[in-house]
Amino acid sequence: MDSTTDVQDAKVVWAHRSTASILRRQRKGGERPAHGQVLTTRVGLEIPVDLTFEDWERAGQQLASVVNSSVWWLGDWLVHGRDNFSDRYKRGVREAGLSYQTLRNYAWVSRRFELSRRRPCLSFQHHAEVASLSVPEQELFLDRSEQMRWNTKQLRSAIRDAHEDVSGCGKKASEVQRLAVPANRLQWWREAAEESGIDFEKWVLETLDGAAGQALDEADGIEGAEGASDIVDELAALRP
Repeated sequence: MDSTTDVQDAKVVWAHRSTASILRRQRKGGERPAHGQVLTTRVGLEIPVDLTFEDWERAGQQLASVVNSSVWWLGDWLVHGRDNFSDRYKRGVREAGLSYQTLRNYAWVSRRFELSRRRPCLSFQHHAEVASLSVPEQELFLDRSEQMRWNTKQLRSAIRDAHEDVSGCGKKASEVQRLAVPANRLQWWREAAEESGIDFEKWVLETLDGAAGQALDEADGIEGAEGASDIVDELAALRP
């Protein structure tokens, strides 16, 4: 099906060119919804009272497509800004009236998936769930999500179960422990790893090993602790 994008006051609205399209942007002059159509405005939808269930259902599908696509669009937009306007892109974010924190999360996922690897039938959140994994693992779990029709909760559970199985294999003599990390801190660490050009898990191990090594190198522990503190300070400097 052919499609086009329509921009109104920095808000993106998707409308199919097909006569079967349900969503239409409201034009100037107080246009009212036509039979079987839903008009989009800056503050909501205008839905005709005689809209059929089939048309209402199709409108929901189109709206879901807009929401999912727009997250990718925003992520790609910020990635381009960071890569090409490093001294000005944050100003562009402010001028657009957008949240940098939110866009930064979108951009991180967008960087992890080039266009050819994104799955149109899966949501942005599906991709976000596997973004921290290696590329082969990403492909594996996205394939399974498509085949099994997993929602994001089921995908997250499958990833957790798979990693617990691997962690426990051949490690009967040692206890497998999980570290509870706040989501915002985890995202911060991932961004630091990306800025360093190092795989996330490798970055975590190297950073912790470096801190531990400096702490243990000194018999009295004082200079080592100061060294670990320096690493923490360096990490803090990466926070926007």
